[in-house]
Amino acid sequence: MSSNHTPTSFGRQLVRRKPIIFQRRHHQGEELSRNLGTFQLMMFGVGATVGTGVFFVLSSAVPLAGPAVILSFLLAAIAAGLSALCYAELASAIPVSGSSYSYTYHALGEGPAVLVGGAVLLEYGLAVSAVAVGWSGYFNELLLQLFHFELPTALSLTFIPNPDGSPNGGFINLPAVVLIGLCMLLLIRGASESATVNAIMVCVKLGVLLLFVVLAFTAFNSDHFANFFGQASGISGAAGVIFFSYIGLDAVATASEEVRNPQKAIPRAIIGALLIVTVIYVLVSVAGLAAEPASWFATKEAGEAGLAKILLHVTGSPIWPIVLSAGAVISVFSVTLVTLYGQTRILFSISRDGMVSKKFERVSPRFGTPVFNTLTVSIIVALVAGFVPADYLWDSVSFGTLVAFSIVAISLMVLRRTHPEIERPYKVPFGPWVVPILTVVVCVYVLTQLQPITWMICVSWLVIVFLFYVAYGRRRATLNTYTSDEEISEPIHPELEDQGK
Repeated sequence: MSSNHTPTSFGRQLVRRKPIIFQRRHHQGEELSRNLGTFQLMMFGVGATVGTGVFFVLSSAVPLAGPAVILSFLLAAIAAGLSALCYAELASAIPVSGSSYSYTYHALGEGPAVLVGGAVLLEYGLAVSAVAVGWSGYFNELLLQLFHFELPTALSLTFIPNPDGSPNGGFINLPAVVLIGLCMLLLIRGASESATVNAIMVCVKLGVLLLFVVLAFTAFNSDHFANFFGQASGISGAAGVIFFSYIGLDAVATASEEVRNPQKAIPRAIIGALLIVTVIYVLVSVAGLAAEPASWFATKEAGEAGLAKILLHVTGSPIWPIVLSAGAVISVFSVTLVTLYGQTRILFSISRDGMVSKKFERVSPRFGTPVFNTLTVSIIVALVAGFVPADYLWDSVSFGTLVAFSIVAISLMVLRRTHPEIERPYKVPFGPWVVPILTVVVCVYVLTQLQPITWMICVSWLVIVFLFYVAYGRRRATLNTYTSDEEISEPIHPELEDQGK
């Protein structure tokens, strides 16, 4: 391609699209090693998803919807499932790192991609922090059950007061910081090693959760489902809280450049992970409500290793809560690991496009991973986890997820029109419009159910991201150097792709 560059007006730069031929031909910049298979990738999706919803969110979602929280899980699953189909098609057509950010850059242009990139960075960064904070509670519970010892409050809670304004005696959530540090070291070591460890932890967590389901059903009480729709108005709100837990589906797509045969592996992994996640979520939520009334989930006890407390009530034996707490510690480690991985890979793609410092795309010749990127991201999210309670983070994660899912669906429809000739090993069912439009409608509806404060925080963050782009990114965008405006906006033709091979 030509390197002659014609000055671009700001308005035209916002809508210029990255040619897909860039991705099909080569990458300008660092390359990641392709050593992941379909099963490892599917376990990435399950690892990033199962654990967050069932181990933490019941205590936040059940008080909103009551027993009908089961429908909230299904509503979130439907929205995630529709979006998963969109991700599967785009990942099969454009198997690149960056997931929703990269798809948006190809379909809608540079400006929308910057905003989606900001939303996804917020989504992943806060998800890592929130999950690490939740892990700390289960870790303390395991210490108490095994050794009759707990970390002091000053080292297990943040200094931020309780929601009612009362002091909690905390200073820093040290276990959450340590967890992120361990995940950082593993990710620096290599994606393949991280995927293998994650797959083992996922199998352990699924076994532990199925054990919980079996034991909780022994205390089944149908009265807990009486007045099932008594809090029906809270179903959508609960779905919004739950939705963040489907972040794992997006994490699968972030691994595209490290997967063998990505055009087939990624769609299979996304759809397989969705099915496993939905079944587990519904089973655990039904079993939990069968064992405890909805009102119990609003108590402080439920918010601190709630599933372990349910087993203690059901069995009267400390053995099963110990097993579940150990499973939760392993489970949430894998969630943190995969979510942190996704954050670094999206930032890697944004850096390669010149929107942030090129340091974030540097790949270590020894490990084949972006070391500086991983170190920087880990330090930032560790600070958030150490000093911000999880309650302040959940809804903001859902916001980023919903925005990303919506834009991916829109990108699919646009690319079907602008690039119909691209090979698509997987296509969404019912044509190019039904599933994407339903995805947008459901995601926008759930977005409207989020709290006003969440909108204020997230929109403010996106404004900051856009201002950073105006001040820094737009002048350093890689497309400024590569091509003329005509080449940037020109649809790819098969003969051009052949020339680039």
